[in-house]
Amino acid sequence: MSLRAATLTRTLARAVRPRVGTNTAAISTPARAFSTSLSLRKSSSPNMAAATLLSHHSPLSAPLFKEARDAWAQDPIIGYNEVKHLSEQPTDSILLVDVREPDENALGSIPSAVNLPLSRIDEALSVGFNPGAFQQEFAFPKPANNQNIVFYCRSGKRSATASEVANRHGFLNTRNYVGSWLEWCEKEDLDNNED
Repeated sequence: MSLRAATLTRTLARAVRPRVGTNTAAISTPARAFSTSLSLRKSSSPNMAAATLLSHHSPLSAPLFKEARDAWAQDPIIGYNEVKHLSEQPTDSILLVDVREPDENALGSIPSAVNLPLSRIDEALSVGFNPGAFQQEFAFPKPANNQNIVFYCRSGKRSATASEVANRHGFLNTRNYVGSWLEWCEKEDLDNNED
């Protein structure tokens, strides 16, 4: 855990810690949930702690969420030019994920992208989903929580949802290609096979 993340975690823990003699029933539910999740997650990564905070919809969540992201993911939106570069020079450090259903993906996809349908993403990215089963079902290794991930779909809506779902599971370094497949086809002068 970085010094900055550790300091932030301690500061937040003090803010919600009950004072001696305080009736713990009087502490708000989000504060109790944060206190509980903090004690359960002390050995977790700062990204996981921030993801836990997000799930409680605390007013503190938004700043913590942005703070827990790597510099690469500070801007949650990614454009065509960056995606084009990723497709031409794929790297293990950034995963390009098509969240359309397999039948849509079969009609065409961005080069170097893998397919993880939105309908399966919540279960597949959960802690309990076995990495071996993930590899067998989706034909690529289950990403690590600190993996940089770019999601895209047909028009950018499902990929935005995919980012939110991934964030809830502790995958905070996500970005959404808002132009998605429609913009890709337009820029690449491709028939999007949907007419």
